[in-house]
Amino acid sequence: MVGLFYRINIVLYFLIFTYIELIDKTNYLNHYYFISIISFILIFLPSHRSFSLDCFFGICKKKTFTKSWTINAIKLQIGIVYFFAGIAKLNYNWLFEAQPLVNWLKHQSDFPIIGNLLLYDVTAYLFSWFGAIFDLSIFFILINNRIRIYGYIVVVIFHIMTIMMFPIGVFPLVMIGSTLIFFSENFHKIIIQIICKCLFIKSYEINNDTYKGYKSFKIFFYGFFILQFLIPFRYLLYPGNLFWTEQGYRFSWRVMLIEKAGYAQFYVHEPKKNRKMLIDNRNYLTPQQEKMMATQPDMILQYAHFLSEEFSDSLIVEPNGEKIQLNKPKITADVVVSLFNEGSKVFIDPTIDLSKEKRGFKHKHWITKYEN
Repeated sequence: MVGLFYRINIVLYFLIFTYIELIDKTNYLNHYYFISIISFILIFLPSHRSFSLDCFFGICKKKTFTKSWTINAIKLQIGIVYFFAGIAKLNYNWLFEAQPLVNWLKHQSDFPIIGNLLLYDVTAYLFSWFGAIFDLSIFFILINNRIRIYGYIVVVIFHIMTIMMFPIGVFPLVMIGSTLIFFSENFHKIIIQIICKCLFIKSYEINNDTYKGYKSFKIFFYGFFILQFLIPFRYLLYPGNLFWTEQGYRFSWRVMLIEKAGYAQFYVHEPKKNRKMLIDNRNYLTPQQEKMMATQPDMILQYAHFLSEEFSDSLIVEPNGEKIQLNKPKITADVVVSLFNEGSKVFIDPTIDLSKEKRGFKHKHWITKYEN
């Protein structure tokens, strides 16, 4: 943050943060994904070339000016987050049923000043439509010099209300801070001068040295952002209700769009008489893992494969002395899921041997069709 050994530390930060995020997929949030992407972009940018400890100690040469693409890369990434979050809200549940806000806001009746208004369905509809319009338009407002300040005021109000209403971690604060990059260079020079005065640092010097950057980095970012534009649309490759199957749901900036709860029971089958043994999930999963797994097909399949491996080559001795040898046993599951509090429905085919289904990006045919 203060620019000491910047190149080394930003690489370490990206690797460590992303490792922590990926080590357990049940902890996935769009917000963590955003932080990983921004830290990855910063690896290639000259963020330590001005007003940093690297410059202060002479570790790198000070540069006051930089190529515009090095700043626009971060602006574009922030714009992608907002814009695709807005596109994701253009669905029937969000716009015409105000789901899931119609359920969530009623639990916020103790919110200061407007608490009583949150009990009405019409408030949820207003919030839903405002959220969609805000996400779709805020990037274009922030890049407009004349109305940028008004857009930023809305950004601050929007994210402060979000952090007060919903437990979504540091993301609102990250967005409030990061969107300051849309302001002019003079705005940031004023901030630096204020910091200098507060810390009794000698007045910040302005010179005409320019950071040229590398052309190869620029070409790399073209490919990087093409992927960023394509990945959120991969859900179109799968049939069925996206919120039900969640195929192509992650990494697409779908923020707070779904309310889903499930319950999953898994069975290990013995080969001769096809008798089955109920598995206690608590022996293998944390409460968070069990909760998230019960509604997401890829996790259900991954857990089934784990159970098959866990019980492979196992010998079970019945109370009557019967010995049952298991070798890559059949795994089935009874899973029921409720989407938007519309009642529990069977989520996957309970007759399918999940241990035989391959993991991958193909459509999971064993997910039941959603019927409202």
